[in-house]
Amino acid sequence: MNRNSIQFKAASVAEKVVSDQGIKQLPVDPIAIAHNLDIEVTPQPIHSRGVSGMLMRVNNSFGIAYATHINSIGFKNFSIAHELGHYFLPGHVDAVFGADNLHISKAGFFSEKQYEMEADLFAARLLMPQRLFKEAALSVDEGLLGIEELSRTCKTSLTATAIRYTECVEYPMAVIVSVRDKVSYCFMSEPLKEVSDLTWIRKGQNLPINTITFDFNQDSQRVQDAERDADVSDLQDWFGGDISVQIEEAVQGLGRYERTLTILTAPDLFDKIEEIKENEALHKSWEPKFRL
Repeated sequence: MNRNSIQFKAASVAEKVVSDQGIKQLPVDPIAIAHNLDIEVTPQPIHSRGVSGMLMRVNNSFGIAYATHINSIGFKNFSIAHELGHYFLPGHVDAVFGADNLHISKAGFFSEKQYEMEADLFAARLLMPQRLFKEAALSVDEGLLGIEELSRTCKTSLTATAIRYTECVEYPMAVIVSVRDKVSYCFMSEPLKEVSDLTWIRKGQNLPINTITFDFNQDSQRVQDAERDADVSDLQDWFGGDISVQIEEAVQGLGRYERTLTILTAPDLFDKIEEIKENEALHKSWEPKFRL
């Protein structure tokens, strides 16, 4: 099953849960959903650092435990929502439980294992359902500041909110998470994917050296201190292609995650590309033509 099919499946189930639970405003409370289903939710001791959450089963009863070593409401909500994904998504209960009726989820975004990927996607859609999230997104500023406001509204992590944001915006933008000089993953909005001749950023790719993200990542202390920076960069440096156009680049250190979040935005990109093409066409029309 490809990622689009997995995403559609997870989104459909999550949106049905939101509807069935009568949720009509943000934030979505995953603990309240669990309690409505008689699923007990408990914190996990701080020493369980490799674990983000657990789903447990005793006969026909279920319980969820979430990790406490990261003091973040966004991490907590996503961990609980992820386990609810295993509970709700067809086939998961039978697939993820071992003989001990315990499933342990590891911290981190977007596992390559299908059931974990589906649960991640379910969690994002449960906490940021389409209609409610899109309405909220229309009322905030573009770029990092708007994503930060949505993160507070939804009580979700900055990274999860940024990724979800790329699915809703109607202008070119990209979200990149990186470690030192390497890209961990990249998500692009649909309008950016429509720009011709771009080379999509891939996992493990080197960061372009003449960007503030590359410079920022050279100082691990700035990353750990969750500092931020912003400047302009060039579309061509990030995505290649034939057209050089300035785009806005905002960088946020992710603290103890030891990663960096980069937001690339270009609301006027199509106008700028069209202007460059028109200027090039005009320049060619004025080139002198000599007869031999």
